[in-house]
Amino acid sequence: MSFLSDLTAIQNIVYIIASILFISGIKMLGREDTAVRGNFLSSFAMLIAVLVTIVDVVNPLFLISAIAIGAIIGSTIALRVKMTSIPEMVALFNGFGGLATFLIAWSEYNSLPDNYFQHLLIMITIFIGGVTFTGSIIAYGKLSEKLTIAKTSIVTKIFTTIFYCSIIFLLFSLAQPFLTIPDINFFTVLLALTLLGGIGFVLPIGGGDMPVVISLLNSLSGIAAAFAGLLLLNNVLIVAGSLVGASGLILTIIMAKAMNRSINNILFVGYASASKSSATEEQGEVSPINVSDAYLILESASSVVIIPGYGMAVAQAQHVVRELGELLEENGTEVKYGIHPVAGRMPGHMNVLLAEANVPYDVLAEPEDINPIMDSVDVAVVIGANDVVNPSATEEPGSPIYGMPIIEVHNAKTVFVLKRSMSSGFAGVQNPLFFKQNTRMLFGDAKESIGGLVSEFKD
Repeated sequence: MSFLSDLTAIQNIVYIIASILFISGIKMLGREDTAVRGNFLSSFAMLIAVLVTIVDVVNPLFLISAIAIGAIIGSTIALRVKMTSIPEMVALFNGFGGLATFLIAWSEYNSLPDNYFQHLLIMITIFIGGVTFTGSIIAYGKLSEKLTIAKTSIVTKIFTTIFYCSIIFLLFSLAQPFLTIPDINFFTVLLALTLLGGIGFVLPIGGGDMPVVISLLNSLSGIAAAFAGLLLLNNVLIVAGSLVGASGLILTIIMAKAMNRSINNILFVGYASASKSSATEEQGEVSPINVSDAYLILESASSVVIIPGYGMAVAQAQHVVRELGELLEENGTEVKYGIHPVAGRMPGHMNVLLAEANVPYDVLAEPEDINPIMDSVDVAVVIGANDVVNPSATEEPGSPIYGMPIIEVHNAKTVFVLKRSMSSGFAGVQNPLFFKQNTRMLFGDAKESIGGLVSEFKD
């Protein structure tokens, strides 16, 4: 008995240490220059928490084997995934976090809860974990462009209805101990509705809102983990889950604010449908430019702002973009990068790509920092960004994206837009920037176009 009490005391001490490391790690993740160390610190905290938990497991060998298999699979996937596919991987990570808590709650239900509080925890954990799991799978499908079901399709409407039904049934399940309705297996029905409802939760949401959705799903996976910790009376799981849940929710609010939209609008309304004319009608003539002429303008520029978007990620152009920035600086040009919070497919997507290319943190600027000086910028280079630089957000009150904060590149003296085509962004709204007198369209693959500019500077 003394040994068991000593073991419990040691476990609690290690859990406290792990919790402190979690808090410190997440705090470090808030800054670019300490984010990598924060990630390693949080990972180490989880490692020691897992190791100390294994000690009093009935069959530690079985658990160690499971951990080893999971580690091999996870590391193999992580090592093979491209930087451009990080959003999809994050979505899957969120999903498996939800699945883990879903299975924990299922196991605890089979162990027969001792009291009503445990019953509540099990049902809520099942619901949040299940919705997070299947919702994240759908998010993965949307991000990888393997799932293209329209918001207005009958399939989407069916699954959305199931999602609302799952919420109603959750309420009935919470009250189950006080109900006398025969021949209804509340738990089995809740399992099915929850998994199907998670599909309906994410399916109607457009690709342009995926950064917010990814952040919210991350928050939900943390909340589910915290509830699972309460079920298991595991302090470190409660702390870690609460931290992830709270930080994810804060980030979700920040992302929604960056789009000037409410979370309710993002999840249940979406962008208003653009009229056919606004989405497809040309608003003038575009002015194409070739690489050689673009080089001449850049070569004489004293200030350049580069605005990356998802097109840069698709083209995997981050390394050649960094090279172009260095060549411009060597030429005496002041170079900055305008980073919009929702550019790309996940929170901080552009920051991740540029960090991977070793772009210095001090040249990255958010819209509120770069917009006041944009009218003095000689050249703004837009690489695959669309909605986040669309002047309709500031100039057209009737536009679906009106009021959304953008990087105001249209105020620069000259704008280069690097795109494959004239297609609209995720919001489905035509971009008047393409037709402005100070805009030049550099059509083609972003990596090849930037590579051509790099070659011109080197020659």
